[in-house]
Amino acid sequence: MRPSSSRGTDDVTPVPSRLDHAPTRIVSSRTTLVQHLRDIWTYRELLRGLVRKELQVKYKNSVVGVGWSMVNPAMTLAVFYFVFQIVLKNGIPYFAIYLMCGLLVWNLFSTALPSATGAVVGNAAIVKKVAFPREILALASVGASLQFFFYQVVVMLLALVVFRFVPSFSYMPLLVPALLTLLMFTAALGVFLAAMNVYFRDIQHLLEVVMTAWFWATPIVYTYRNIADRLGAQAWVFRLNPITPIVLSFQRALYAKISPPSTTGSGPVAILPAHAGRLWYLAQLLGVMGGSVLLFLGAVAVFARVEGNFAEEL
Repeated sequence: MRPSSSRGTDDVTPVPSRLDHAPTRIVSSRTTLVQHLRDIWTYRELLRGLVRKELQVKYKNSVVGVGWSMVNPAMTLAVFYFVFQIVLKNGIPYFAIYLMCGLLVWNLFSTALPSATGAVVGNAAIVKKVAFPREILALASVGASLQFFFYQVVVMLLALVVFRFVPSFSYMPLLVPALLTLLMFTAALGVFLAAMNVYFRDIQHLLEVVMTAWFWATPIVYTYRNIADRLGAQAWVFRLNPITPIVLSFQRALYAKISPPSTTGSGPVAILPAHAGRLWYLAQLLGVMGGSVLLFLGAVAVFARVEGNFAEEL
């Protein structure tokens, strides 16, 4: 029996089944990409409801509740600060502030992407029974992670007060495009991987390994200049990591120090790009945003192509 598509007219393409040697069929919608985007917008109230559900389920029967969203980054901050500032003495002044700038970005990304990847498989019961834009399941995971991000911003503000640290107010407007770029990139990857994970369950496990390597490929614990100065004219290769320009923008706005004196007395510490102004940071963000928009459109198109067989695969 042919599974029904949630939207549009069916287009059947035979492919070999990995479960047996009988042909199975991928049912794809003939509705346009624009129509799929309109469907997502039409179901925006459902998206909000799913975000609220994820928040409620995560801390159900918890005494501290959403407070755990602030305790976790605070503990991570304390551990990294002790290791790299006290034990290893990396020489970066106000290392806790510097570290938190990167962790704000990374925690949102590393929480949202794995959750979005498993969103369709994790909600198999409603996917098989209810017709709605299934992309919303992945987007809801990103939306829930955004809520946790704002709780962690509170930890950042408290750290600024405790250390009496003044950020760069002239660069603070960069935080808006930086956050939007991060959300678009995460949503694009999340929608694509959510669809692929239905057919290839190893993706969710592989992602755990990739995320570990990705963290250390991003200048969060170490400084951007530590790598870029060694690469010289090829430093642009380091910025091909889409998360790097976003982290740099947060660091420039909140940490604000480019080459401060080392706490070990060994001279200045090269941290951020030396001659980069606001337009340079904005250009880096726009480049990632442009690529993320294209990736999101492609992800929705792929999702629409393969979602017809979700009920059978799940």
